[in-house]
Amino acid sequence: MPKVSQEHMRDRRNEILNACEKIYSEQGFYGVTLKAISEQISMTRPAIYTYFETKDEILLALLEREYAAWAESLSNVKAEAAALDRHALAERLADTLQGRETLLRIQNMNLYEIELNSRVECLARFKTAYGRTFALLTDILKAYRPDIGDGECEAICLSFLSFLLGVYPFAFHTEKQLEAMRMAGVRQSEVTIRSMVYECLVRLLPDKV
Repeated sequence: MPKVSQEHMRDRRNEILNACEKIYSEQGFYGVTLKAISEQISMTRPAIYTYFETKDEILLALLEREYAAWAESLSNVKAEAAALDRHALAERLADTLQGRETLLRIQNMNLYEIELNSRVECLARFKTAYGRTFALLTDILKAYRPDIGDGECEAICLSFLSFLLGVYPFAFHTEKQLEAMRMAGVRQSEVTIRSMVYECLVRLLPDKV
């Protein structure tokens, strides 16, 4: 039955993505290889090519899945945005990025090269997921402040999403990086993704009128 076949392919695809996520979290970009993934799943390395041509496409699909999950959280914020003040909305949006370290790490560290080395149809699927989050952020802003102009709304969304491209390295450091900063006399503040996202948003969001 076609439905069974589609479910089977979806499950195998997710199996690949789950293995990729585990390897990426433990070993980083260069630890992710088709061989390493095949050793953790129930299919051979050649079978992976049924779903993806390169490891970059696997990482891009993983990022697409992360954006889809983030979008679900944003949908919940949209439903309550009209009743929130600036600080409460900043808190709720910051909460949606709790546990989204994989999303932030991939796009902070490797997104440009991953996109460069993926087929355009794979990139289009990711851009669709990205576009949905942009649209949801726009809807949230308009629900929060119905009088906001399209230009101001777009500027806030672009500023926020640009900020997210660089936030990960400020919250997560290797022991080598920490030692280097100590040697260089660079002060390292203890910050979290949530706290940085909140501080960014509370400055970007306009007050209600």
